[in-house]
Amino acid sequence: MKFQSVSSIVISAIAIMGFSQCKQQPAAVSYPEQPATIAVSGIKIAFVNVDSLLANYALYQDLAEEITRKEENYRLLLSEEGKKLQKEIDDFQKKLENGVYSSRERAESEQNRLAKKQQALQEKTVKYSQELDNESAANSQKISETIDTFIKEYNKTHGYDLIISKGSLLFAQETMNITADILKGLNAEYISPEK
Repeated sequence: MKFQSVSSIVISAIAIMGFSQCKQQPAAVSYPEQPATIAVSGIKIAFVNVDSLLANYALYQDLAEEITRKEENYRLLLSEEGKKLQKEIDDFQKKLENGVYSSRERAESEQNRLAKKQQALQEKTVKYSQELDNESAANSQKISETIDTFIKEYNKTHGYDLIISKGSLLFAQETMNITADILKGLNAEYISPEK
């Protein structure tokens, strides 16, 4: 599944902030002995490790398991139908080679029937694939909305000025990591249908 809403918003925000702070560099870049630091006082920043969050979020796990189960069921159905069709095609070839068909029209009729079955199987394959893609996209949207909504509610009592995704960070103090807290809250709000 692709989860882009939270991460892409955070990455976009970071990129915009980074671009707004950029100044034109001279053609030859020189590096100072000590890197420049920007002191920002009074800003409360935290980060969430989205990979860890998703790996341990019960809703995400349930939805991923459901998609995997459907994908496997579709694969089995298509495989069984494909084997049956292949057997019919092989039988047709043997009958054709042995001159079993009473007329050319009868052989062509059987060949057309098999071609239609093959086309129907291909259409079913495309249909199943589209269903899985649509469900996966809907699940991604649901996960993103759930996380976004929770983080907004969470932040009402924690008062962060900025909550960012760890995936776009090169370094952050571990004390700024609120992933476990967010995960705990998300899982507490989610009631698994199986439990």
